[in-house]
Amino acid sequence: MKTQHQSLFKVLLFVALIPVIIACGSPQSRKASQAGTVSEIKTGGSKLISVDGKYKVWTKKVGTGKIKVLLLHGGPGFSHDYFECFEDFLPKENIEFYYYDQLGSGLSDVPTDTTLWNTPRFVEEVEQVRKGLGLENFYILGHSWGSLLAMEYLYKYQKHVKGAVLSNMTGSIADFVDYSAVLKSKLFTKKEKQLFDSLDNAKAYSSPRYASLLNEKLYTKVICRMPLEQWPEPLMRAFKKPNQTIYLQMQGIDEFHVTGNLLNWSFWNKMPQIKVPTLVLGGVYDEMNPESMKKEAQLIPNSRFYLCPAGSHMSMYDDQSNYFNALIGFLKDVDTQHFAADKK
Repeated sequence: MKTQHQSLFKVLLFVALIPVIIACGSPQSRKASQAGTVSEIKTGGSKLISVDGKYKVWTKKVGTGKIKVLLLHGGPGFSHDYFECFEDFLPKENIEFYYYDQLGSGLSDVPTDTTLWNTPRFVEEVEQVRKGLGLENFYILGHSWGSLLAMEYLYKYQKHVKGAVLSNMTGSIADFVDYSAVLKSKLFTKKEKQLFDSLDNAKAYSSPRYASLLNEKLYTKVICRMPLEQWPEPLMRAFKKPNQTIYLQMQGIDEFHVTGNLLNWSFWNKMPQIKVPTLVLGGVYDEMNPESMKKEAQLIPNSRFYLCPAGSHMSMYDDQSNYFNALIGFLKDVDTQHFAADKK
């Protein structure tokens, strides 16, 4: 009886839908649908872009202007969230910028295929995103890992780029590892270092004390120079949802344990091949060696170097005025053909 009722219901439902189906194919219906084509639908700037033929990555345009900047977030495996402070500075200067969550991060698809997590593939992804957004003669801004990615992208595709910003990143992972050891010696007391090393030897990386030492002695000194409870919400949001699989595979557990496929990365010998106007940005209190970032700028022929005097790795938050003045000044100088590189 139940089966007969279900069959009858399906027949009646199909019959009821016939006028609707016919109406959808009528000239009046086609005319109405054409009045609101997909290309005309407003999305608030959000756009999904196809990469590698089967995945979607999330992007969003903010503001309108002749100067167009594509933002590459850090990690690897973090998200665009901590870039949200850019909304308070760039649009009012008529600078258009694009958020972009890299594959596996934030609002983009999160594949389980671990062969995807390598630098060359990410470079090709950025190029697909550029094409999907229709960007040409644009600016690229990379922060931390995003800056590493920007360097590699520029090495292959800089013909599409008008200017580049390499924010808070050194020229090799070996340099990053060495400076992390310097910071540990500098910021940890002898007793704290002994405790940290004992937890490290025991591989107690999930220990609350291990996390506390990282947060209190390192992250609030060289990542964002303010107490953890005062970290801006977009920054905290980004730190709460990284893709740990990507981070572990490409970097490692943390700054003191770089074991991933980025371990041997170095761009020092390629720096002179970056020919576009470039701003190398960093912070005096950065977790990246300020002297190494200065070296980057010296090796890039058409570059300008600026260290935020009160800034750390997240200078866009803990030294906002200086960070954005340097950034906006650079973008406008290049756009108006008034850019002058530092003397080498």
